[in-house]
Amino acid sequence: MKQVMNSVSLLGVCLASILVASGVRAEDKLDALSKSEDNWVMAGKNYSANHFSTLTQINTENVKTLRPAWSFSTGLLSGHEGAPLIVDGKMYIHTSFPNNTFALSLDDPTRILWQDKPKQPATARAVACCDIVNRGLAYWPGDDKSPPLIVKTLLEGTVSALNANTGELVWKIENSDYKVGSTLTVAPHIYKDKVLIGSSGAELGVRGYMTAYDVRNGEQKWRAYATGPDSDLLIGDAFNKANPHYGQKGLGTATWEGDAWKIGGGTNWGWFAYDPGTNLVYYGTGNPAPWNETMRPGDNKWSMTIFGRDLDTGEAKFGYQKTPHDEWDYAGVNVMMLSEQKDQNGKLRKLLTHPDRNGIVYTLDRTDGTLVSANKIDDTVNEFKRVDLKSGLPIRDPEYGTRMDHLAKDICPSAMGYHNQGFDSYDPNKELFFMGINHICMDWEPFMLPYRAGQFFVGATLSMYPGPKGDRQKYEGLGQVKAYNAITGKFKWEKMERFAVWGGTVATAGNLVFYGTLDGFIKARNSDTGELLWKFKLPSGVIGYPIVYQHKGAEYVAINYGVGGWPGVGLVFDLQDPTAGLGAVGAFKQLANYTQMGGGVMVFSLNGKGPYDDPNLGEYSAN
Repeated sequence: MKQVMNSVSLLGVCLASILVASGVRAEDKLDALSKSEDNWVMAGKNYSANHFSTLTQINTENVKTLRPAWSFSTGLLSGHEGAPLIVDGKMYIHTSFPNNTFALSLDDPTRILWQDKPKQPATARAVACCDIVNRGLAYWPGDDKSPPLIVKTLLEGTVSALNANTGELVWKIENSDYKVGSTLTVAPHIYKDKVLIGSSGAELGVRGYMTAYDVRNGEQKWRAYATGPDSDLLIGDAFNKANPHYGQKGLGTATWEGDAWKIGGGTNWGWFAYDPGTNLVYYGTGNPAPWNETMRPGDNKWSMTIFGRDLDTGEAKFGYQKTPHDEWDYAGVNVMMLSEQKDQNGKLRKLLTHPDRNGIVYTLDRTDGTLVSANKIDDTVNEFKRVDLKSGLPIRDPEYGTRMDHLAKDICPSAMGYHNQGFDSYDPNKELFFMGINHICMDWEPFMLPYRAGQFFVGATLSMYPGPKGDRQKYEGLGQVKAYNAITGKFKWEKMERFAVWGGTVATAGNLVFYGTLDGFIKARNSDTGELLWKFKLPSGVIGYPIVYQHKGAEYVAINYGVGGWPGVGLVFDLQDPTAGLGAVGAFKQLANYTQMGGGVMVFSLNGKGPYDDPNLGEYSAN
């Protein structure tokens, strides 16, 4: 089996080389590279964003022999979300603010090939919600008009494209204005010749938008807002044609009071997916602003929405709002994973599965947005009784609402959601999704406040603590890992963790699922049973996701370490008030007893096989 898998990987490399040599379109080169297990060329690994590796060299029988092969320190302390990219024998590493980038050779990571250290105003840090993280890089293989590129976002709001071979700046554009609270933490996503960039800042009353740029020169091709007139949202005549009950025309303004949509949030700083067959890009918009629901009557469309948009024009084909009039900060920007499965009636369908912060995992027909299933991520979800599949609407429990005249207690999930920014994985052979889960509940006290540009616009005080399955005395049991079948709605297995599994998972054909933990471990479980088979203590906690790749016939697992992000704000900024950090400080009061700050990448292989097996590699020679 190992020989077969190595042959498949070699075939992918050869195919990519042929495509490059024959002048085939760059998007075909990128697709070919993504199918080679020698590479990890985009955040989701491939267009389907399934985070699944076909490699089997590391498996349930030998994973216990995984050892570090090499490591790299970025020199920064703040949270390190996302993961490196692997392209043609190189690793590209990103960091938190100031958003440095490093290129290393997998053959000899001794010397940094190139590094980019941009200069940014330090004041951008003050308007970044929930740490100064960045979620990653994007790669484009180039064509006869452009060199291969590494595209990155900067917290201050700019997007840069660097020559992937040299690190030299090719183009740079401004996407957001941090002076009014609009920042960039999102990883760029490249499909065909478009760079897609979301936005951040809903907690500061920013109006969210998605923008497509020409990858060759940074020219803006289209921009689609989450709120406002149909013309701004790029809503066409056929919008939600298959599901008119979702809503169609004029709702980006009609479902808001007055001009509240102009500061209405709906930013999109998470993960996207793309289907070349439908030519649709899929992503979620975030929470409306402010958090205080009393200040913005109405359904507040199209925040909290899964959009399917035409990649070329930006026109929205469908939009399904998961949480109308969100009152808990359930920003719906979570991962989108594509699959083809038979539904309960035996019909093969093109599906999109999305575990949402609101505690529901949704599966839609991605051709038209039809809702296929909507199940609770955990049986302790209580703000919704269920989701009506016919209307698509959640059935609320008013006891857990956050209106001004009601003190809401023990809302599950908390504003952190039962799922947040973590990137999950899907095994197409097992038809299972492996999800890293939060298990956190909250009390919510709203208050009124005015909008001031560039200042936090929240209007709620939160207290957070472990969910019912955790230990509320010790403030542990804040996370889970689960294996989920989207067709049956059943969980094959679930395991509790001390802290939230914030970063996400990667699954392999070796019957393994890997993930990192906030207290600083990388772990491997049997993907059939959930049995813990291996773990290793990293220098710092993990808020990123692992990747798997092959180099010169050996399989490697790599992961970012560096605690931070929303769960780590108390540790990072030395905060003590349990309601600080929008409630995170209290929930993760124990985290500092298990890990400390420090960012980098660690790479593992069987028995630690790696470039430094030759002790002379990288040695200084006077000759």
